[in-house]
Amino acid sequence: MQDTASSGVALWRLVADGIERGIADGRFSAGDKLPGEMEIAETYRVNRHTVRRALAALAERGIVRAERGSGTYVEAQKLAYPLRSRTRFSEIVGAEGREPQGRLIEATDDLATRELARELGLKVGAPLVRIEAIRLADRTPICVSTTWLSAEQFPGAGEVFSATRSMTRMLEHYGIRDYRRGATRITAGIVDATDAARLDLPLGRPILVVDATDLNLEGKPLVTKHSRFAAERVEFLVENG
Repeated sequence: MQDTASSGVALWRLVADGIERGIADGRFSAGDKLPGEMEIAETYRVNRHTVRRALAALAERGIVRAERGSGTYVEAQKLAYPLRSRTRFSEIVGAEGREPQGRLIEATDDLATRELARELGLKVGAPLVRIEAIRLADRTPICVSTTWLSAEQFPGAGEVFSATRSMTRMLEHYGIRDYRRGATRITAGIVDATDAARLDLPLGRPILVVDATDLNLEGKPLVTKHSRFAAERVEFLVENG
């Protein structure tokens, strides 16, 4: 089967344009699963190779997202993510009318490096808990975060996070009802192979890297985080006050 229409426009582009029109006119909404490759191929009277090329082009533009073993889904609009003194992922996602989810990747023992000791107000070499987690909104991966906290102050923190799936609820387990953001640093980067797989991103896509430390209401450091956000799925809003 030819991969170019008689008009000279590549067939895969015609398929991609048709799917994109379907998203624009509401036939496919954010989060919807697209028809399978065979059904799309039959609809447009093309072969599956052409369909795969069309879907790959849409994925490159951040319009759809392929989930291995599940199918292809319409990407949601960018999540508006305010950066303020009180930043809570679940509240931010919920306020957008989307379902927040947290998933533990792993929890391990660690030791405070000079930088981590400075951020957490601990001695170099102090025992830490290191929590690697992924945060999602309506099944869409938004960020992967690495969090460090004192093993002495928060014993068993990895197990608690695994059960609660929330940093806020984990801290509540230890009697901390409120906390605030001490400092936030944002840089840009390119996703590596490990985070690309976790975030369902092609290699080479941009990420926003957020390094932040949260404090209790007396100003004592509680946790420090290194988070990698899928740049095409989030927009940061810096709020004063």
